[in-house]
Amino acid sequence: LGIGNDTHVVVYDTSSAGSFSAPRVWWMFRVFGHDSVSVLDGGMKNWEADGHPVSSQYKKPESREFRATLNASWVKSYEDVLENIKTKKVQVVDTRSAGRFKGTDPEPREDILPGHFPGAINMPFTTFLDPSGKHLGTEALAKLFKDAGVDLQRPLWASCGSGVTACHVVLAAEQLGHPGVPLYDGSWCEWFQRAEQENIISEWGRTTERMIK
Repeated sequence: LGIGNDTHVVVYDTSSAGSFSAPRVWWMFRVFGHDSVSVLDGGMKNWEADGHPVSSQYKKPESREFRATLNASWVKSYEDVLENIKTKKVQVVDTRSAGRFKGTDPEPREDILPGHFPGAINMPFTTFLDPSGKHLGTEALAKLFKDAGVDLQRPLWASCGSGVTACHVVLAAEQLGHPGVPLYDGSWCEWFQRAEQENIISEWGRTTERMIK
């Protein structure tokens, strides 16, 4: 893609929310040692709304050498989260919707039921965006974390459904001067498939029972 180690990369997506998966791409560059990367605020949606030019032409880039170095400390595993449930040393934020987190709304993936693991804090990724889809400013972000009971001076990890929207937490913390928030990459998909029932908190069964009645 013409990206070398000295290239400044700007990432964006075409989500109707304004930003969805772009922070994950931003994180991927960062976790592999590339710090010169930015997220286009508001994504393609706001780029067009603000009247900036677009093109349908494709430009084939010249190949470049890119050397990646993984920062493994930024990636957390199922075992890490399981241990943290016992020790409670780290705050873990889950960015799925409130319904999926509580277990009242279905998951979008087959064979995965909704819910969350013990101790998780719910901060839907859409709350990190303003009504137009642009990222909140630092003052609003600080209040968002405070209202959710998250102390950025303490250790923090991020999670979601599959490790994509969780990166909104990583990006927001970086904006507030707390870089390097680790990601539970397997997130809820892995957790639901591997965890014991005692470590799955969900209202799904009760919700289904009420629907049947």
